[in-house]
Amino acid sequence: MSTEEKKDTPEAAAPAPKEVKCIVLTGFGGPKMVRCQRKPEPSPMEGEVLIRVKACGMSFQDLMVRQGVLEHGPKTPVVMGFECAGEVEALGENTSGFNVGDRVIGFCDYKGWSELVTIPSQFVYKMPENMSYQDGAALPMSYLTAYILLFDIANLRQGQSVFTHSVGGGVGIAVTQLCHMMEDVKLFGTASYQKHEAVKSNVDHLFDHVVDYPQEVRKLSPEGVDIFLDCLCGEDANKGISLLKPMGKYILYGSSSIVTGETKSFFSFAKSWWQVDKISPIKLYDENKTIAGFQLRHLLHKQGQHQYVREIMNKIIKLYSDGKIRPVIDSAWAFEDVGEAMQKMQDRKNIGKIILDPTLEPKPKPVTPARTHTTSQCSEDKENAEEQQ
Repeated sequence: MSTEEKKDTPEAAAPAPKEVKCIVLTGFGGPKMVRCQRKPEPSPMEGEVLIRVKACGMSFQDLMVRQGVLEHGPKTPVVMGFECAGEVEALGENTSGFNVGDRVIGFCDYKGWSELVTIPSQFVYKMPENMSYQDGAALPMSYLTAYILLFDIANLRQGQSVFTHSVGGGVGIAVTQLCHMMEDVKLFGTASYQKHEAVKSNVDHLFDHVVDYPQEVRKLSPEGVDIFLDCLCGEDANKGISLLKPMGKYILYGSSSIVTGETKSFFSFAKSWWQVDKISPIKLYDENKTIAGFQLRHLLHKQGQHQYVREIMNKIIKLYSDGKIRPVIDSAWAFEDVGEAMQKMQDRKNIGKIILDPTLEPKPKPVTPARTHTTSQCSEDKENAEEQQ
C-alpha cells in the first residue's frame, strides 16, 4: 500500500479515557467554588491501593480548605476530601497487606471525595464485617482525634472531668462516647441551643456557647475541670485555660471560629489569634497547668507518624466491633449536592457526621418558571421592530 493510500485509510478511533466523578475545589471561597466534575480514572502507583469509594466523611477541615485559611493549604483546582471508605479495586506493584475486594477505610491527604481514589497503603485500614461504609468514613478524623486527645495527650483517668465544645459535632460525639467507657468521668460541654434536646443525654452538664459558660462551670465545679478540649480557639482559649484545675490540661485541636462567612475573613482570622493571651511558661509552672496542641493530618502526613496512627486506628476499630462506640450519621448527600451539605455544617445544623455518597442521586432541582415578556423585554422587541422598518 502506498504512502498516500495509507493517509486515506481511516484510523480506528482511540478509546475515550475512562473518567470518574469527583468533587473539585475550583478556587477559594463559598460553596459555589466546590463543584462535581469528571476527572480521568486514577491508576495505583507502587505501594498504593485503588479504592472504589462508597462513602466519604466531611469535617470542618474541609470548610477551612475551601476558604483557603489553612496554613500550607493546597493550590486550586484540587480534588477535596481526607476520609473515605470503600472496596479495594486494584493494587499497585509491591503493595502488600490487602487484596482486591477488601472493605477498607482510607485517610488520604486530599483526593478522597472521588468515585475512585489511590492512597498509599500505610494510610489504608481494613474494615470489620459489621461496619457500614458510612460508619467507616465517619471514623478517621473524628475518632482518631478524640482518642488521641483523651488517652494519649490528656491521659484521662477515672474520676476526672472533661469540658468539650461542639458536643453535637463528629469529634464532640466521639469524645462523649469514649468518655462513657470510663467510670466516674464528669462531662461538661457546649452546643447551640437548638441541639440541646438531641445531645443533652451525652453529657452531665450542657451549656449554650453564647452564655458565660466558665461561670456556670464554676458554680458546679468551683475548682474547674481536669481537661479542656478546644476546637474554637480565639477568646475560648483564654476561657479554657482559666478553667483548668491544678494539673489540668488544655488542648487546642482546631480553630473553627474563623469559619464565619463564604470567603476568608482576615478580620475573623486575626481576631481568633489576637484574642489569645500570651502564656508565659513561668505562669504555667506556677499554676501547674499544661497547654498542648494537636493536628491529626500533620501528624500523619507531614510528620510521618503513620505507624502510631495505625495502632490507634486498630484500637478504635476493635471498640467499634465490640459495640462500645458507634458514629452518629447526621445525613448523606450526593456529590452534586456538596455545596448544600457544606452549608449545613457551616451553619452548625448537623448533629453527628455529614457523609457524601457517590452512589446517591442528586436532589431534584427547582423547576425554573418559563420566561415571560417583561416590560423591558417588550420595549426591546418594539425597538427592534421599528429599526427593521
